[in-house]
Amino acid sequence: MSSISIIGAGNMARNFASRALSTGTSVQVIGRNAERTKALVAELGSGATAGTWGAAPTGDIVILAVLYQAAVPVVREFGDALAGKVIVDITNPFNATATGLAVPYDTSVAQLVAEVAPEDASVVKAFNTLFSHILASGAPVDVFFAGDDSAAKKKVAEFITSIGLRPRDVGELAMAHWVEGLGLVEMGLARNGLGFNFAMGVNLAAQE
Repeated sequence: MSSISIIGAGNMARNFASRALSTGTSVQVIGRNAERTKALVAELGSGATAGTWGAAPTGDIVILAVLYQAAVPVVREFGDALAGKVIVDITNPFNATATGLAVPYDTSVAQLVAEVAPEDASVVKAFNTLFSHILASGAPVDVFFAGDDSAAKKKVAEFITSIGLRPRDVGELAMAHWVEGLGLVEMGLARNGLGFNFAMGVNLAAQE
């Protein structure tokens, strides 16, 4: 993987970009606020570039690093600029108290994004089970992902591996609801004694 594009310029975008850049992946950051985006790119340093909001991203893989409420509107706004892209939704649709999901039981943010994305774009749910500082830490943790397009999932899995993480395929895009639910379980664990310095997924067989 030589390059990715990230839509968003917040903390998750920053830590995501830092992880990718540290492993030799070039990163394009696309933020709605051009000055904020340029500042982030300058902070990230070599290998990072700023894109133009609404224009076609340069990366084949496009990371959607926005608040869950903005995911569908942003993809709809970009429209055909995302044609042919692999869109990776990393959002967590928590309710206001982070005690439940803010989407119906029979769907997910990723599925809602897929409904408004260009027909030839592919949507994959991934990375939502990683706290942003864990993502940036360099730890070789698991990344659970779901999607309907096998070629897109293969590309995402290769990217996950390229940045030093372990891809864990959980199935079709319908499973994204449960991957989002796993993010909610993590939040509950973190708030009730475990703290935020952990990630889900330990393969005991690999440790034998």
